[in-house]
Amino acid sequence: MNWYLSVLRKYFAFQGRARRKEYWFFWLFNTIFLAILSVLDNSTGTFNPDSGYGLLSGIYSLVVFIPSLAVSVRRLHDTSRSGWWLLISLIPLIGFIVLLIFMLQNSTPGQNQYGANPKGFN
Repeated sequence: MNWYLSVLRKYFAFQGRARRKEYWFFWLFNTIFLAILSVLDNSTGTFNPDSGYGLLSGIYSLVVFIPSLAVSVRRLHDTSRSGWWLLISLIPLIGFIVLLIFMLQNSTPGQNQYGANPKGFN
């Protein structure tokens, strides 16, 4: 849970690096919270089948949109890539697969142009 909260504390932090653990724990908790909110939306009648979102899950998605982008950019920085690589996800299927591979890669050892290794060793 600390990894999730650390991403929220760095709400607008697009500089620096984020290790895999930070990125994937954020997405794990994000998915859990969205699932819970979707159940609540369905049970309270605030789910809109046309949009695929409910009131609570829609508000939550808007709140975590910027931190999601920020941690994704920092994760790409950790693999010595520019944040602009996120745009590859606009290419159907191939973009998702390429971005997934980037996000699964290990950190660049030592310091790179985006800062020191967040694992703390050189």
